[in-house]
This record gives sequence, C-alpha cells and structure tokens, in this order.
Amino acid sequence: MTQLFSPAQIGRLKLENRVVIAPMCQYSAENGKVTAWHRIHLGQLAFSGAGLLIIEASAVEPAGRITPADVGLWDDDTEAALCSVIDDIRRYSPVCLGIQLGHAGRKASSAAPWEGGHQLDPEHGGWKTVAPSPLAYSEGEQAPEELSRDDLIRIKQAFIDSARRAERLGIELIEVHAAHGYLLHQFLSPLSNQRRDEYGGTLENRLRFPLEVFRGIREAVSQNIAVGVRLSATDWVDGGWDNAQSIVLSQQLEALGCDYIHVSSGGLSPLQSISVGPGYQLPFAREIRQQVKIPVIGVGLITEPQ
Repeated sequence: MTQLFSPAQIGRLKLENRVVIAPMCQYSAENGKVTAWHRIHLGQLAFSGAGLLIIEASAVEPAGRITPADVGLWDDDTEAALCSVIDDIRRYSPVCLGIQLGHAGRKASSAAPWEGGHQLDPEHGGWKTVAPSPLAYSEGEQAPEELSRDDLIRIKQAFIDSARRAERLGIELIEVHAAHGYLLHQFLSPLSNQRRDEYGGTLENRLRFPLEVFRGIREAVSQNIAVGVRLSATDWVDGGWDNAQSIVLSQQLEALGCDYIHVSSGGLSPLQSISVGPGYQLPFAREIRQQVKIPVIGVGLITEPQ
C-alpha cells in the first residue's frame, strides 16, 4: 500500500504516486473532436488523485479510427477541441496528463461496442481498412488492403505529426498504441503479418515498423516528454505473439530511449482464449520488468493495492 502511493518517475516526468488511469475509449467524439462528454469524463478522472491520467486512444488519421466516433489528433480542428478540454483540466487539477496515439488498421471502421462492434461498410459510415497483410480480423469481414512502403512512410509521419500536436497541447506523456490487435500489433504478430518484405517474416522484420514509429516520435518531441509503448504481451493463440517476443521488443524499445512499457494482452484474434481473473496480466508485466530497467505499468482487474 505504501509503495502504491509513493512517488515515481517515468523518464523526466515525476508522478506523485503510482496510480495510473489507463486510456479508455469512449466512442463519443464527433469527426475526431472531443465533446462535452470528454470534458466531464476526463475532468472527473483528473480529480481522482491518480498520479497519471492517459487520454484515450486517439487516431493519427481519420482512417485509423476504431469507430466513426473515435477521438483523433490529426488536424487543427481536432487539436483545438482537445486543447479546450485540457485547458479546463489544467485550470483545476495538477494531474499529469498523457495521451495514447494509435491506428486501428484492419480493426478500424467498426460500430461502437454497444452497437455490436461489427465492421461498417462505406454505405453505412465505414471506410476501407488497411493492414500489414490482406487478412480480415474475423470471418465474414472485408479483407483490408495491404500497406505499401509509401503507406508506411505516410502513417509513420502521421504518428509523428500527432505527437508534435500533443507536445503543443502541453501533454507530458505520449503512449504509442501497439496492443489489442490494432495496426502496430498487427505488424508484430505472425498471425496478422504475413508480408514477404523487410517488414514481415522474422521477428526482427515484424518489429521493424513499430520500432520505426517509436523512433520517429522519440526524435520528434522534447526529451522532457515521456514516450512509452503499450503492448499486448500475448495473443492468447497458439503460434501467435507471446511474452518472449514482447521481452525482445521491450529491450529494443529501451535501447531506443523508451521511457516505459505498458503491458496488456490479447485483441489480435477472435480465437483468443483468455484466462481472466484478478491481476491476470500482471505475470506478463513482471516477466518484462525483470528484463528491462525502465518502468513497467500493469493493467487488468487489479483489485488489491499490493
């Protein structure tokens, strides 16, 4: 209990305690812009006493949204909307603010969870999705388009541009979303990445694009901003991404200047078989923590302060 409420440091960012509010998608934005809902939602969380509040997954381009109602940070309008909410939080709360930046890849263009979460076609507000390989997430869905090298350059730049916008907003921590089956996770897992170029096949190749994105962000923003990565430690599917590979990724990220690793799991395949229970993902975080020197954040049904 005492350690939970003791100060911590992530990169150069000093936290009053070790309680972290992980990013939670609200599916309540309008054209990528946060709304009054986010002002209330984030505002009340800012008064919780947590050491760090991470704003929900924010798409780096419109096609990277999970749903049409996802938050984005890709242009002046989305930046201005988020600025208004952040200004209100800063006026009343000293909480450290982070933001998660991501791209949904083949899991984009979906209905909100309470609407079934199914893939949306262009006639119903959806759009064509992209991925490392033209493999649909689940049976019956339209397969995504395989990303070209030019596409990879564009998406990497979109991540960098969004990170620079976050820096302008005074956000103190940037989390690169490489978990839950979204685009960067799709590059990591052999189940979704079956490319035959330098971005697929071997573990080294599958790590390449996520590492390029991280490096680009780390080099683009001030060293005063903490930059970390959220990853899924395992796909929970035989032959998929696992924690041994996650450790390799974490070590390579650390070598590139990563300030922390945020450990979740799953989301890559509907065939996943998860053993859910209190603290069920913490063993993965502990294994990674033993192999790196940077802070590791655990998440998932944490019901006890110890």
